Amino acid sequence: MPYHANADLPPSVRAHLPAHAQDIFRAAFNHAFAAHAGDPRQEEIAQRIAWAAVKRSYVKDGDRWVAING
Repeated sequence: MPYHANADLPPSVRAHLPAHAQDIFRAAFNHAFAAHAGDPRQEEIAQRIAWAAVKRSYVKDGDRWVAING
């Protein structure tokens, strides 16, 4: 299901990612979800793509996600 706002993201995403990373996750998820309509693995694919998008701009440093070059 697409997310209309960061507040709609799963608690595990909201609790761990900074606001900008949540924006990236939400945009990537929504785009991938729409692009894979009709695929029985639509949700799984969108989740994987969203996390991959976050990992292009953020890295995990201990328990925190920090911006690359930031």
